[in-house]
Amino acid sequence: MSTIKISHPTGEIQGEITLDGSKSISNRVLIIRALSDTHFDINHLSTSDDTKTLSNLLERIPDGNIYNVGHAGTTFRFLTAYLSLQEGTQTLTGSSRMLERPIGPLVDALRSLGCDIDYKGREGYPPLEIRPVDNAILKSVVEIDAGISSQYITALMLIAPTLPNGLTIKLTGEMVSESYLQLTKGILNDFGIEASLEDNMIDIRPQSYQPRAYTIEADWSAASYYFSIVALAKKASVSLKGLFENSLQGDAQMTEVGKFLGVQSNWADKWNLSKKDQAESLTFDFINQPDTAQTVAVMCAAQSIPNSFSGLKTLRIKETDRIDAVDIELKKINSSFQLEKIDDQGEEHYTISPGVSFNNNIMPTFETYKDHRMAMAFAPLALLHPIYMNKPEVVTKSYPDFWKDLESLGFVIEQVEV
Repeated sequence: MSTIKISHPTGEIQGEITLDGSKSISNRVLIIRALSDTHFDINHLSTSDDTKTLSNLLERIPDGNIYNVGHAGTTFRFLTAYLSLQEGTQTLTGSSRMLERPIGPLVDALRSLGCDIDYKGREGYPPLEIRPVDNAILKSVVEIDAGISSQYITALMLIAPTLPNGLTIKLTGEMVSESYLQLTKGILNDFGIEASLEDNMIDIRPQSYQPRAYTIEADWSAASYYFSIVALAKKASVSLKGLFENSLQGDAQMTEVGKFLGVQSNWADKWNLSKKDQAESLTFDFINQPDTAQTVAVMCAAQSIPNSFSGLKTLRIKETDRIDAVDIELKKINSSFQLEKIDDQGEEHYTISPGVSFNNNIMPTFETYKDHRMAMAFAPLALLHPIYMNKPEVVTKSYPDFWKDLESLGFVIEQVEV
């Protein structure tokens, strides 16, 4: 087991970080390029494991027509829809954790359109066998629950323009992560595709993607960790390069959340972060920014900020059960992530008990649960006290240079024997 010790000798942060390209945008654009049948340049493509996996699988025919995505959930969902329109019989599989992550709602939707997909194991879960579709029988209307994962819906949106009669997607239930659907719609527009998204209905008529050189915006999910670093530092001034001033990424909401957590941000050709007074409390709905929930949870605990969180329903089906994982790790420093109440609409509200404490004689060791965001959410605690982190290499899933970038801000990262 690899373990690192993370510390910061001064607790004072100053520097500039050039962020990697957004994984979410990169993966959407890669699918669009494959569907357009025309190669075009993609600049600032994410270097994450997930994007590399998708790029490699799209650029070659896997041995024996087996597509193995490893831990890449977005890649699996996008490829399920993409491969359903391709020639030949394909097997789509992944890691042991991937085989535990549901895919049933997307498969049901594709089957209802006429796609030919079977489960090779447990019903509703990978691996899948995907056979060629008969375009003559493809339907143009599909219904899908919008309360499970926006990635299922995005997968359908990406293939919609290429279907003979386009696609109308009827969304049922409470919508989660609508910002990601708006992101998809914006990217479709960038490639000449008209799409409407209103009143729980998405309409995309048959159209041709218009290939063009494309530059990927930097990743706002990655940027969120620097809000935490600035908030927990004694003094801090950090600039983030590669982000856009007006972003379609839902996690760009961190500029607003940061105001409650002691971080001032302003735009001047890049985002500049500095410390400010924190608010007395934070109540926030993460329905459109679920990937920042772990980061904000640790920030609230470390700064003793009273809080109430909702919109966390998708966190239990990520790389790990992120609610349980955060709770277990916070308890190591005398905090917790607990269910606060269930409101009249059945919405679960959670609270992080404010305040953490460290035992100077026993340095805490945080587990990462094969989840990149667990490692990056807990790393800023090293500004308060040295910590150990098991299996820190998980960050390569979305942010391969994370530890190197922390070192550029004065963090000391040491490999240790366990």
